[in-house]
Amino acid sequence: MAPALQHSEEELVSLLKTKSKEGFDYLYKNYSAVLYGLIHKAIPDEQTAQDVLQDVFVKIWNNISQFDPAKGRIYTWMINIARNAAIDKLRSKGEVMKAKIRTDENAVYSMEQGQKTEQRIDTIGLRKIVEGLKPEYQTIINLAYYKGYTLDEISKTLDIPLGTVKTRMRHAMQLLRQNFSN
Repeated sequence: MAPALQHSEEELVSLLKTKSKEGFDYLYKNYSAVLYGLIHKAIPDEQTAQDVLQDVFVKIWNNISQFDPAKGRIYTWMINIARNAAIDKLRSKGEVMKAKIRTDENAVYSMEQGQKTEQRIDTIGLRKIVEGLKPEYQTIINLAYYKGYTLDEISKTLDIPLGTVKTRMRHAMQLLRQNFSN
């Protein structure tokens, strides 16, 4: 059995940039487990996680010329590619639909629990209090808490700066706390 080759980060990047099979084999052997672990944490379905891992290696292979060692290590660059690919997969329409389709025997119970939670929110009067806020605060609260938007998504949807969204969110939360304490 031949001894395992060890490559420095610079050597690995050089091999990948020249599209060396040896470089790709080394990359896969040494980094696939950690990248798969990261992806699998975000995507519990094993087959989907493996598909995303394959996509990640294709992206690394095709985009290695974009890697800039002055900006950081290749490991960090690959982790970012894997994380972004997992997020993209989760946000894709097919994965969203899979998450909405419940096949387990507790699906009806889970749906009933969800309805009870929604009813509890209504009984504490949260929607009514939100309706009492200024329209710009109402919009941000509705997008964030009832529709699940991130602050960045709210910023893009409303076409306002992220800092403005954060400020309005913070002020709206302060107003809601005051209303609940009264």
